[in-house]
Amino acid sequence: MMNIKRNKPPIKGKLTKKMVEDTLLTEIAWEACNQVGGIYTVLRSKVPTIVEKFGGNYCLIGPYVSPNVATEFEEIKEIEGPFSRAAAKMREMGYDVHYGKWLVTGRPKIVLLNPSCVFNRLGEIKYSLWEHHHITTPDDHLVNQVVAFGFLTKIFMELLAGRKTKDQNIIAHFHEWMAATPIPELRKANLPISITFTTHATILGRYLAMNDPEFYNHLPFFDWLQESQNFNIESQVRIERAAAHGSHVFTTVSEVTAMECQYLLGREPDIVTPNGINIERFHAIHEFQNLHEKYKDRIHQFVMAHFFGSYTFDLDNTLYFFTSGRFEFRNKGFGLTLEALARLNHMMQKEHINKTVVMFFITKQPYHSVNPEVLQNKAVMEELRKTCQAIERQVGSRLFHAAASIPDNKLTNLSDYVDDYWKLRFRRTLQSWKSKRLPPVVTHNLVNDTDDPILMFLRSANLVNKESDRVKIVYHPDFIVPTNPLWGIEYDQFTRGCNLGVFPSYYEPWGYTPLESIARGVPAVTSNLSGFGDFVMHNIPNPEEKGIVVIDKVKNTFHESAQQLANQMMRFVKQNRRERVEMRGKSEAASVSFDWDILTKYYEKAYLLSIQRGG
Repeated sequence: MMNIKRNKPPIKGKLTKKMVEDTLLTEIAWEACNQVGGIYTVLRSKVPTIVEKFGGNYCLIGPYVSPNVATEFEEIKEIEGPFSRAAAKMREMGYDVHYGKWLVTGRPKIVLLNPSCVFNRLGEIKYSLWEHHHITTPDDHLVNQVVAFGFLTKIFMELLAGRKTKDQNIIAHFHEWMAATPIPELRKANLPISITFTTHATILGRYLAMNDPEFYNHLPFFDWLQESQNFNIESQVRIERAAAHGSHVFTTVSEVTAMECQYLLGREPDIVTPNGINIERFHAIHEFQNLHEKYKDRIHQFVMAHFFGSYTFDLDNTLYFFTSGRFEFRNKGFGLTLEALARLNHMMQKEHINKTVVMFFITKQPYHSVNPEVLQNKAVMEELRKTCQAIERQVGSRLFHAAASIPDNKLTNLSDYVDDYWKLRFRRTLQSWKSKRLPPVVTHNLVNDTDDPILMFLRSANLVNKESDRVKIVYHPDFIVPTNPLWGIEYDQFTRGCNLGVFPSYYEPWGYTPLESIARGVPAVTSNLSGFGDFVMHNIPNPEEKGIVVIDKVKNTFHESAQQLANQMMRFVKQNRRERVEMRGKSEAASVSFDWDILTKYYEKAYLLSIQRGG
């Protein structure tokens, strides 16, 4: 991987209070009030800090496409400022526009534009993109929505700029290619608007990384046009390139992605704006250990149902590791994680370590149904629990009355206080639960069971939940939500109950999962090819002491990285309970460095530079 030294532009001055008061800030994103992926998390978590800074001068713009919009959006009919006036004017012009509040922490103003209201003008809109900017757009449903949304956004920004006062600044901050089609048109119109564009991951980079194991080494030599045509994403890439070159200020979320932008988009980002979190949402001061124990017990219940019908192991000496995210086998580091787990299993067996590691893979894959065997084990476990509770109540009540009246020194036989019905039911429940089959490694019946890369690795490595295995695998190809029949808890509750998050990504422009993991007091593994890992290496002293392990995937080969990961997991396995408790506290404390209150300074620099260059 090549190391590139970026030329960072000098930024003079700072964003003063007076400048903020004289600035209207709009943030335009496809995921504003429309949860699709990680950008939704960026926007939602950043909102409280931005609202505190800009107050009523801040407004988001998003598409009115989500069927769940009613649960997150509160419409306001009254005219209460420049944003609502522009929205009202668009409604007068016949467009479907909604103004109101986004019902998240901070309750920011938001304008939602319905792309379908201009579908009858798609031909005209697309022709303008081609005539003015040589951007062709196919008849694709998402592209059609994106182009229509961009057209409406341009009209809104024109109306907003038309009412601007002499000393007023307007900043339009666009996120990703799906919001970016207005940028070249706004620049062509020479409107007094300062334009910032942020790419969170280049669309071409994501495709290339999934298909080229030497992506970073080959990066300087890719022909962007040819490669985008190969993947049938030429339109998206042209939109992204036009936005990068048309904006006054171009930003991305990490130095790793900055290098990618230079080669694939042809422009070096001006500023890196790392992603943060709203720390108040995660922090449970003095409670993180209690929450860990509480939710670890819920994981214990799942593990007992899943494994104990076949064989048992000591839960007090069991550690829970997990990984999660989109199913991108190479990009998310699933292959590296599996290789390291196989090595860890061998190392623990060789050293006769009397502990068990249960590794959870939480990722979305197509499936037919939950594995009936897994469901049955859970049901039998619940039946066994209810039977034991019934016996406990019966024995307790009868024993108390008998104990008060038995003669001196006469012992009682406890089995005399349990009805034959409950004895028989207890035996039958145990018999129906116990099995000689190995516990399944996957909890669902996958659509593509034969060629699934996780299952293929586990079968080839013979890591199939044998009793002798020190590392057990639970591959759960669905989200963990309270309505999930196997869990009944939230994903964040599940993660709090785990001991270690494992995310050694190959391609990860930022990486929220390890950040959210440490914010919940769970140590995490990342890699220096992820934006988060790269930021940690350059900004957090001695990260391993704070529960953040960064695997070196820049210098190391795959096998060297796998051994490094296996060694780090082995080091964690050998820690005692006191050391793990201390590490959880240090991990939670380290996450404060990623609070938006700290990281919005990078956005403020971008906005200041945008005002200086544009408007």
